[in-house]
Amino acid sequence: MASSIPVYNSTISAAPGTTTAGGASTTERTTLADNFQTFLTLLTTQLKNQSPLDPLDTNQFTQQLVQFAQVEQQLKQNEQLAALLAIEKSAQSTTALAFVGARVAVDGQTAALTDGQATWSFTVPKTITATVDIKNATGQTVYSGSFTMNPGMQSFQWDGRDASGVQWPDGAYTLTITGKDASGQTVAVPTEVEGIVDSVDLTKSPPELLIGGARYTADKVKRVVRPTGSAETASPTQSITTSSASASAAKKPDATTAALNAVYSLIEAVLR
Repeated sequence: MASSIPVYNSTISAAPGTTTAGGASTTERTTLADNFQTFLTLLTTQLKNQSPLDPLDTNQFTQQLVQFAQVEQQLKQNEQLAALLAIEKSAQSTTALAFVGARVAVDGQTAALTDGQATWSFTVPKTITATVDIKNATGQTVYSGSFTMNPGMQSFQWDGRDASGVQWPDGAYTLTITGKDASGQTVAVPTEVEGIVDSVDLTKSPPELLIGGARYTADKVKRVVRPTGSAETASPTQSITTSSASASAAKKPDATTAALNAVYSLIEAVLR
């Protein structure tokens, strides 16, 4: 009677201390090859010495061959997936580097006040009366104001001054919008933060963009904003600007007006 064919486990484990991240390790492939060669040697020996009256069970023979074929296919697929992941990682790095120096908008409430300017963006679903509160890093409210906002994309620019005209230092500030519609129902207004991408950390997976000291992945970028000086820059539906300095400047006459007033005063004095 023919001896039975040894059945090997189709799950090949790596040797202790061998990593298998992203695909099969060298140890796994070597173990599979050794086991497969051993299997073929035993199978060939049994085929040579089997009894003609009790031949090898073809079903068992076929099942074992299929098991080894499946393991080989799985290891090959893992290798190909590892190659695809490497290509994807390289593509992510290339994409992230393209954002360096660009002004982008990402989901968030905290923006950096730099040189007396901080900007947030948001989309209003309906006409609302909104209360805007800005807090510093310690949670202290440094600005609060009420505005009527129309539906559409909005931008809120803060010059870093509170209601008393005091200039707050550069740093991270958080904006919160509490909106109510005509019926008094609360309307949620999620905000976006605009800032310059200072650098990209390629050591992270996926790469992280550094914007105003905060870290964001590239999938968080909602919009890329053109420089303010560009004539083709698309303006939002409404821009809300808080500027105590500009309000004070509006009250002062310009140089031409001041000169004309001086001339009129001189003529009046002569005529008298």
